[in-house]
Amino acid sequence: MDFSKINQLKDDLDRLRPLPPTALKNLKEYYRVEWTYHSNAIEGNTLSLMETKIVLEEGLTVGGKKLREHFEVINHAEAIDYIEEQVKQDKEINHDLIKNLHYLVLKNIDNENAGQYRQVNVRISGSKHTPSHFLQVKNEMDQLISWYDENQDKLHAVELAALFHFKFVYIHPFSDGNGRTARLLMNLILMAQGYPPAVVKAEDEKRYQYYETLENASVNDNYSPFIQLIMECVEESLSIYVDAVR
Repeated sequence: MDFSKINQLKDDLDRLRPLPPTALKNLKEYYRVEWTYHSNAIEGNTLSLMETKIVLEEGLTVGGKKLREHFEVINHAEAIDYIEEQVKQDKEINHDLIKNLHYLVLKNIDNENAGQYRQVNVRISGSKHTPSHFLQVKNEMDQLISWYDENQDKLHAVELAALFHFKFVYIHPFSDGNGRTARLLMNLILMAQGYPPAVVKAEDEKRYQYYETLENASVNDNYSPFIQLIMECVEESLSIYVDAVR
């Protein structure tokens, strides 16, 4: 994989640090809405970008929309706050962090399963991949955490984050909320290494590409297209950050 463009953008951003507080605050508010909207929309949430902003910033409910959809917005924003705090404290990725993050994603939506590895077998609609048997989930999550610990200083940050995301959804450790949790963990990894969050857009073409490249990785062991997709998302975020302060 050619990370030269990302490396150049990251170098440009690092040279501009520390970022002006006003610009940094604006960027954080922008991404809090954008990231929440797109991550939820990928999973079928019907709140628009503007409605998502209203729910987050005004604390209002939107008529005709499900209560679950409002909780998905509020929960995701709280999960962003959580991972930002973990990055500040330089916390390691472990079972507790992953479960706490998932709890925030699903609280008030499915309290019985929030923060708990699944106790049932599941199938993924539209996919040929069958996730791990539920009795293997804890062991496979152990292996994923060990893989991350072994590779966090060996792989490029973007490749590390993308592969962690893929391996996580391949295991599918929770009964629901795996996609949102995977994207949050992916960005925790990126942010811990000084990158802005990468937002996978929910527009039809990107959403299809996202699922198609994950399926290709799951069924054909072809990871490059998915890594390339995440690279494009990272490049976009880096460009937005650099342009905001240059």
